[in-house]
Amino acid sequence: MSFALLQTPSGGGYGWIIPLLLFVGVLAATLAPSFIEMRKHHPAGLRVLFFVEMWERFSYYGMRALLLLYMTADTAHGGLGWPLAKASIIYGTYTMSVYAFGLPGGWIADRFIGYRKAVFIGGLFIALGQFALAFSAVPMFFGGLSLIIVGTGLLKTNSTTLVGQLYGKDDPRRDGGFSIYYVGINLGAFIAPLICGWFAQDPAFVAMLSKMHLATNTGWHWGFATGGVAMIAGLVQYAFQQNKLGGADFEAADKGGRAKEEQDKTPLTSEEWKRLAVVMILFVFSTLFWAVYEQAGSTLNIFADKHVDCRVLGFAFPSTWYQSVNSFFIFLLAPLFAWLWVRLSAKGKEPSSPAKFAVGVFLVGGGMAVLIPISKLIDAHGIQAGPYWLIGVYFLHTVGELCLSPVGLSLTSKLAPQKIAGMVMGLWFWSMALGNLLAGLAASLFTRMTLTQTFEMIFAVMTVATLVLIALTPSIRKLMGGVH
Repeated sequence: MSFALLQTPSGGGYGWIIPLLLFVGVLAATLAPSFIEMRKHHPAGLRVLFFVEMWERFSYYGMRALLLLYMTADTAHGGLGWPLAKASIIYGTYTMSVYAFGLPGGWIADRFIGYRKAVFIGGLFIALGQFALAFSAVPMFFGGLSLIIVGTGLLKTNSTTLVGQLYGKDDPRRDGGFSIYYVGINLGAFIAPLICGWFAQDPAFVAMLSKMHLATNTGWHWGFATGGVAMIAGLVQYAFQQNKLGGADFEAADKGGRAKEEQDKTPLTSEEWKRLAVVMILFVFSTLFWAVYEQAGSTLNIFADKHVDCRVLGFAFPSTWYQSVNSFFIFLLAPLFAWLWVRLSAKGKEPSSPAKFAVGVFLVGGGMAVLIPISKLIDAHGIQAGPYWLIGVYFLHTVGELCLSPVGLSLTSKLAPQKIAGMVMGLWFWSMALGNLLAGLAASLFTRMTLTQTFEMIFAVMTVATLVLIALTPSIRKLMGGVH
């Protein structure tokens, strides 16, 4: 959408304050159960990792909401002016690399520096990268992305590993703990596009910066710098509260880097190999899931910017704010899912992890199917879609995500052999890496297709993938060897 569309609510003044306060109240009430559950029933270390991951995800998703729009915006509006196809490939390669570096990041922590140090060092790299993006030079742009790639690989993989180490293998709180951790991820992801998007796209804020000679036509670089400030905030609280992590972590065995040398000499058992096979099978379906889900930052981001009405009750807002919808639904639904799995488990009716995966894979494709009817009208008549079409997509994607992502994290932490836990968790994040690469390549392909063709193709592919996973589920459960 053009910057001219970003107007204040009709009538001006401060009428927006009451809806804002109501919204904040609803958000606080929604988050309260997760915070109460975390404080009363989970290790204190979960709170430490909850907040460091929240700020890291704020940094990442704030930047992600702006990245493709910044690359494709014309230079007159402070962007790089690159074609959408080129920008989509760069976007996909970058987001792939962010998760791909999780594998070497886990290996470095396993063998050299331990998980705690890896988290802190990774956060420093991320902050430096975000601040580098605050400069307009293209070399600084690519340098900043590179720093964020390395930093995220060190922080994200190993903070997740630390969460798993807070619980015993058979601790019934484990899945609930990962669901709460997931709320922290999405709290950062929810707030970031609202704040960073406002800094980047709001005309009043940009006008104020212009008067101070701190910006010209846009505030892109202020949006990026905000992510760096957020990461610094996360590092400060992490540095002062590491003692709450208890026994989670280990240090490298010696300066030669032979961490946990005695365990490293022990070969994997046949049971461990079978469990790793489960990780690899589900890895494939996780990759497909993220390839569709991550269209949020590319195809759906551009769809919102060009084809969706960005007004609600007379209030116009930046198109980047749609990036927060998924996270808002996470707040609403994550506590429900955490309760649901425990409730079903107590009754002996909890679905297996592969079954949950199948539901997630189908729903991410089904979300795209929601847009098929309105896309036909857009292709034929060039109309604008109402906000609720896109909100419906993100609702189904959220339900699918809760059936797949926290379940996958928890299952991987249970299936991974302890001596290579960090590396296996890094391998799991490779599914997100490849999914992001496929998302970028697909988004580039979709620029040569109609909207209707795009969403129909995605739905068909994910329906077939769901049927294949359902057929494989009995075999997968045998390989899991009693792990649920």
